[in-house]
Amino acid sequence: MLEDVKSLKADARVLEVGSGAHGLIFSFGGRGVGLDPLAVQYASLFPGWQRNTTTVAAVGESLPFADSSFDIVLSDNVVDHAERPATILAEMARVLAPAGLVYFTVNVHHPFYALASSLHNLWRMLGISYEIAPFADHTVHLTIDRARRLFEGLPLKVLRERVYLEEAKEMIRRAPARHAGDRLKRVFFKNALFEVVAVRQPD
Repeated sequence: MLEDVKSLKADARVLEVGSGAHGLIFSFGGRGVGLDPLAVQYASLFPGWQRNTTTVAAVGESLPFADSSFDIVLSDNVVDHAERPATILAEMARVLAPAGLVYFTVNVHHPFYALASSLHNLWRMLGISYEIAPFADHTVHLTIDRARRLFEGLPLKVLRERVYLEEAKEMIRRAPARHAGDRLKRVFFKNALFEVVAVRQPD
């Protein structure tokens, strides 16, 4: 899909939400904008990688752009590291022009992790600082159904959806079990890529 995006018209306005240190936007040859809360730090740490792309330090839940500002909006495995993924998706739809494209990915997990993560967050709220790594590595553990629901009520028509579930399970089977977390993944899948291409519907 990204090859198709990069072959679009030269004046296409492109935004990546959560561009990080080495996001997708940096392969667009200076076309577009990367947005990340740590954009200033990343530009300082990786100047060679980032110098040819405009970056903005801001959060995805409140994009500092006008409605319909971009023809393409990208978000690659970002929203599960934020507390309000649905708000980020709504903001992405807001800044996307009619007929514009969204390319979106996020890791999804077996419902077991979502439940365990909720319990994990509860005892942290109670002041218990003990962490169990498999339940604390994402701010939000999205299930497949919950990832799909992020698009509900938005002016976006899903053109393609794919869940790389079998690939994730195969990777788990092939990897050595280094600790209890790895053995847990063999029963309850983790980190399967959920990928969506969507188009912005007219208002």
